[in-house]
Amino acid sequence: MNSPADLRPPDFDSIVDAARLLHGVAAVTPLLRSDALDARLDAAVWIKAECLQRTGSFKFRGAWTNISRLPAEDRSCGVVAYSSGNHAQAVAAAAMLHDIPATIAMPQDAPAIKRTRTEGWGAAVRSFDRNAEDRIELARALAEERGCPIVPPYDHRDTIAGQGTVGLEIASQCRALGIVPDAVVVPCGGGGLIAGVATALKTAMPGVPVHPCEPAAGDDTKRSLEAGRRIVLTGPVRSVCDSLLADTPGELTFEINRRTLAPGIVVTDAEALYAMRIAFGDLKLVLEPGGAVGLAALISGELPCRGRTVVAVASGGNVDAEIFGRALRDPDMH
Repeated sequence: MNSPADLRPPDFDSIVDAARLLHGVAAVTPLLRSDALDARLDAAVWIKAECLQRTGSFKFRGAWTNISRLPAEDRSCGVVAYSSGNHAQAVAAAAMLHDIPATIAMPQDAPAIKRTRTEGWGAAVRSFDRNAEDRIELARALAEERGCPIVPPYDHRDTIAGQGTVGLEIASQCRALGIVPDAVVVPCGGGGLIAGVATALKTAMPGVPVHPCEPAAGDDTKRSLEAGRRIVLTGPVRSVCDSLLADTPGELTFEINRRTLAPGIVVTDAEALYAMRIAFGDLKLVLEPGGAVGLAALISGELPCRGRTVVAVASGGNVDAEIFGRALRDPDMH
């Protein structure tokens, strides 16, 4: 699916160029702080609110960058993508804004809100059974049938470069505030967001550790970092964090992450849901479970932060009302 050029890691200049492509199209999301949250954790906690990004997650950055860098003749017939929801919405929106069609392979159990919004952006959705069908092979078949390119959700240098603009903004916003974080924690599925953020921060804020955070049931990146090679999880990966269900890190993303990341962190589903409640109460943010795992790492103590300054990326807010309601009302969550 990827050409050899696609599997070259993006450099800092590529991320800066992605920021240029995104200027005026994507939101520069705020870095938020809450007195209540700081008091709760006895720390200075800053939340990078990508839940407020166009289409409700950081994914728009990578989708727009990837599609914008495609030669016009390659994208004229449209694009194909595969996604559980956030990348689907992002590709659908970016394609509509480029005035080209999009076809998205989405698992049958993807949250209804994500499918509805993907279709709302004008994309055609092809459902599949994530436990019985290979999403990449399905995407390849759809792309061949339509004669159009695939926009990968993470394992592509242009997608990673777009996601890396989150890191550029964190560095710029921290400089404006006069702070240097002791750590940055980032939700991690296939690893594209954190690969981009770590690449950006390696130059823009050298020496600041960047930790991946995953649900306990989907800790492929943590295990892979510890093993020094890509680990494939066995059996279905099931978690309320539907956006973080990769069973192995991406080939390109892991090549970047094994060289740049601090140790991985895992949280339980209950901790992710509890973090959603805290984000809503203390910051007035609506997060999806996968978007809340970085904050959950701080609240749970998995990443000690007392007396420290920490940035947590809140990567998305596309959550079904049922799950959000469960996060707000379940008294036994934490």
